[in-house]
Amino acid sequence: MSRRQDSSPRTSALAGLALLVAQTASALSDPQSPTDSANIARGTDFRYGADYNGLDITRPEKAYVEMRLEDRTSGIARSVDAQALLLRGGGAVALSDGWKFGWLSEIALINETTVTSAPPGSSGEFGIGDTVFQGVLSRPINDRWGYGFGARLVAPTAEDSLGTGRWQIMPGFGIRYSFLEFGDDAYFVPKLRYAVSFGGDPSRRNRNEPQFAPTLNIGLPDRWFVTLYPSYDIRINYGDPVPGQTGRLFLPFDAAIGRKITDKAMITWEIAAPIVKDYPVYNFKTELRLTINF
Repeated sequence: MSRRQDSSPRTSALAGLALLVAQTASALSDPQSPTDSANIARGTDFRYGADYNGLDITRPEKAYVEMRLEDRTSGIARSVDAQALLLRGGGAVALSDGWKFGWLSEIALINETTVTSAPPGSSGEFGIGDTVFQGVLSRPINDRWGYGFGARLVAPTAEDSLGTGRWQIMPGFGIRYSFLEFGDDAYFVPKLRYAVSFGGDPSRRNRNEPQFAPTLNIGLPDRWFVTLYPSYDIRINYGDPVPGQTGRLFLPFDAAIGRKITDKAMITWEIAAPIVKDYPVYNFKTELRLTINF
């Protein structure tokens, strides 16, 4: 396990965890008051339908906690296999005139193994990853359309090479169209965010890349669903190149299948593999998620 003398990354990560718990507790202790039919028509309540799975940024859930187990392989000259436990919590508050503000906080524990062929060998690291904070403002336009915009902040709390080593800001937006004739859980929400790094370790790679997620969610019987491109994994690199890069585009096949087990609990399994890997991001990714709503 790698260690640093400076304890500030760990302190920041623990502060992020405390904020995550505080946010969730606050959301639980402040239940949404009943709204009248006019407010419901303007979208100020949080009743999206029994089959809604919460994956649309324009319709944030009131309060939730989530655990993600991710396995990702990457590398060309060397092979990197990383397992991550991501702990996420978030919620939303209703504002005036149909607006909502949704937020999330996330911390990660990462185990990473690197294998090299010349010279042959392997090394491993385990520790805290980068910490994520996000805020999004959203509003419905009508029954079918909605939009949202906001920003994600990534703090370089990771130990050694387990994170980017740089602060990152990711402003973004998305717009949603719901296929109401097929139910509450059929919608298309293309999303874009732009990742830019700043501060942190100046020796680490500079990031400058748009990231896309043309998310299409298809509701199935018995509260199952299939989601295409749930993650922002389509990327174009305008920053520093990475080893093995031959172009700017990373385009994967990315899909998830999930089910709402109850009104409060949902499980999702995502898999992704590159179609175009001119800009290498990963060779394969799989992620299992358990989400609990309050």
